[in-house]
Amino acid sequence: MSYGSSGDTPMRAHDPLDRTRFPVDEWRLSEQRYSAADLGVTETLFAVGNGYLGMRGNVEEGRETFAHGTFINGFHETWPIRHAEEAFGFARVGQTIVNVPDNKTMKLYVDDEPMLLSVADLESYERSLDFRDGVLHRDIIWRTPGGKRVRVTSTRMVSFTQRHLAVLTIEVTMLDDEAPVVVSSQTLNRQDGRDEYHVRAAAMGSGTDPRKAEAFETRVLEPQLHWCTENRIALGYRCANSGMTLAVGVDHAIETDNAYTAHISADDDTGKMVYRVAAQPGQPIRITKTVSYHTSRGVPVRELVDRARRTLDRTLAEGVEAQYAAQRRWLDAYWDRADVVVHGEPALQQAIRWNLFQIAQATARAEQSGVPAKGVTGSGYGGHYFWDTEIYVLPFLTYTSPAMARSALRFRYNMLDAARRRAQDLAQSGALFPWRTVNGEEASAYYAAGTAQYHIDADISYALCKYVAASGDEDFMWREGIDILVETARMWADLGFWREDGDGSRSFHIHGVTGPDEYTTVVNDNLFTNVMARYNLAQAAELVRHMCEDLPEAHRNAVERLELHPDEVEEWTAAARAMAIPYDPVTGINPQDAQFLDREVWDLRQTPEDKRPLMLHYHPLVIYRFQVLKQADVVLALFLQGDHFSSEQKRLDFEYYDPITTGDSTLSGVVQSIIAAEVGYRDLALRYFHSSLFVDLADLHGNASDGVHVASTGGVWNALVYGFGGMRDYDGDVTFDPRLPADWEGLTFRLALHGTRLEVHLTADAIRFTVLEGDRAELKVRGRRYTVKAGPPLTVPLEGQGPSVQGAIVLQTGERRPDGSLITASVPQAAVRRLHVG
Repeated sequence: MSYGSSGDTPMRAHDPLDRTRFPVDEWRLSEQRYSAADLGVTETLFAVGNGYLGMRGNVEEGRETFAHGTFINGFHETWPIRHAEEAFGFARVGQTIVNVPDNKTMKLYVDDEPMLLSVADLESYERSLDFRDGVLHRDIIWRTPGGKRVRVTSTRMVSFTQRHLAVLTIEVTMLDDEAPVVVSSQTLNRQDGRDEYHVRAAAMGSGTDPRKAEAFETRVLEPQLHWCTENRIALGYRCANSGMTLAVGVDHAIETDNAYTAHISADDDTGKMVYRVAAQPGQPIRITKTVSYHTSRGVPVRELVDRARRTLDRTLAEGVEAQYAAQRRWLDAYWDRADVVVHGEPALQQAIRWNLFQIAQATARAEQSGVPAKGVTGSGYGGHYFWDTEIYVLPFLTYTSPAMARSALRFRYNMLDAARRRAQDLAQSGALFPWRTVNGEEASAYYAAGTAQYHIDADISYALCKYVAASGDEDFMWREGIDILVETARMWADLGFWREDGDGSRSFHIHGVTGPDEYTTVVNDNLFTNVMARYNLAQAAELVRHMCEDLPEAHRNAVERLELHPDEVEEWTAAARAMAIPYDPVTGINPQDAQFLDREVWDLRQTPEDKRPLMLHYHPLVIYRFQVLKQADVVLALFLQGDHFSSEQKRLDFEYYDPITTGDSTLSGVVQSIIAAEVGYRDLALRYFHSSLFVDLADLHGNASDGVHVASTGGVWNALVYGFGGMRDYDGDVTFDPRLPADWEGLTFRLALHGTRLEVHLTADAIRFTVLEGDRAELKVRGRRYTVKAGPPLTVPLEGQGPSVQGAIVLQTGERRPDGSLITASVPQAAVRRLHVG
């Protein structure tokens, strides 16, 4: 694989991982050497989860650590947002994910000496996360301070098949000598700042980085009950403000031929099972810990304890091995649907599968909850849901696991009443979905880069329409999806306004909004917002007409339920057709918004690296005065609404915006890769793909310690399938115009289209389609329609892999604005006043 700035001589891509520590393995991420230097990153990389429950990759010993964390999707505490200056309609209640009682700690003592990896004499060490069985493994040989050799192996699994279950094991074997061994398995309420040493801990401190979670000032989890029996511990809590409830149940089992005693205890914030073993050489001690978490918005804790009991009883009856076998079967089916293979690139393959595995861990059992920006791997962004799900994750789910996509969309449907209330707060009709939320209420305190991003309404509608078009799940659209489309269309029709143009025509405008680029806020006619709103309005009108003509009963129900009037539908159609789309005939580009070209250009090439990302080093007002992008904005519109832009227009827009896009957002690189591939910047497409692929694995943005960037992992699939695979899906038509990199032997991925499962295999000279399940699929390759049927594969020859643009992209200064003024570039710097003493 090669990359470099466009026009550079292709070169072999630099592998950002230390391969002596993290060797290449296409199906595992393994660590061959312990290091305390990057604990936060590795705790994220080796996290395990299922979309409901997640456990960070903290070591079993409890020390050393960057941030202990066990998280449950949607389980949150609320707190009053304190604005420096109040105004009507500001978000009032913050929401932050709670660090639930932690069960990962199983401390080991040999000869009364604790095993602490930071100081341990390790003869061997391996930790690995296997993408095929979903189990975190660790295997260590430790030489104790007294010189005794001990083998310690452990596993950690959060079940994909039992939503509320985790299974953890530790096995200790004295290799040469006998010794007294103690294993202390613990359940700890770390959220409230008291760890096992009773030391106040800032478990979720935020500092000044807006990407981190807020810190709580008072106790969060109020104890409701605790008890223990011979092998079982139960703790129950209620969140002080949100009223959410939680129960955790823990079972222990020991297998050993050594003599041992056991002592179990529980109090408000701690549960412990302590095994004291007279260990003989060669006689293993295996301890299995099964854990069940149940949560609710308000169900009494005692009922949740009963649910946890049932989960543990069922697991006890079925056996732990059955849970591992079920986990493997689930993942076998997942990879059969979702795997993407880049042939001949094992290092890339490993990274691709790690990213795709993270999507499973973030979504599999979310089950009508949202998908947090960090999944359940960390507290970053407070566990909030953003537009990330709909634009970056839903395409992958739609085409590989439609049931998961449907679940995520039903989460938004269930949020609709709250969205209606939010629209009223902002004096709008219809519904306005919150920019960031856990419980459905807006939690973004900074409205300029939060609430003003009205485009989230269109993003949700876009994902809904794409899902229905690909899956054929029209029943969902008729019963529930239409409510989303109608209420969001109403919001756009009310938010926008009509303006008489000079030629006697009228155009529809949307002012005072923020697009995806959070370095340019509260603008008029943001191009991305307008083109997505146009799609939203048109799709809503088309669906209502279709239902009126072909589904009269469903239409009558919708009209009655939504109090829908025919005049509204006509207005949506008219607004969509007359939507203002910024275009500048002087530069030949689509300005990001109506005033974008009035600003000076930020010269990123001259900006010191220690001033990146810009948002952590410059006041927002400084950034807002410049043409500089946090992430792709117009370029994202060129991808999502690409059938409305010519190939030449896409190239011109990409060349203008690429040099002023910082990439400070992990959402940007995948989109830039897709459009770079389409318009012919092949090396640049690979460079952006490569950087996106390793966002977390190589901690390229310096915040992987806060959790996985789930949107970026979904974006990796988008870059592979839409970018290099050349797939597009406009108006229900699935088309292919591939852009396979020259150094790749081939690319293989699978898609679900209207119930038919299809394998797509791309090489330099052909694209091959094979029906795996179902009867047929309709698609196009470079403008020609094909029907792929069950039986022999369909192979379509290809002549080349699209255009190739030579030369580097340069910052486009020296151009003239429409008013004739010159566009210049600079870097803002504080003026230094020099005093001269005479």
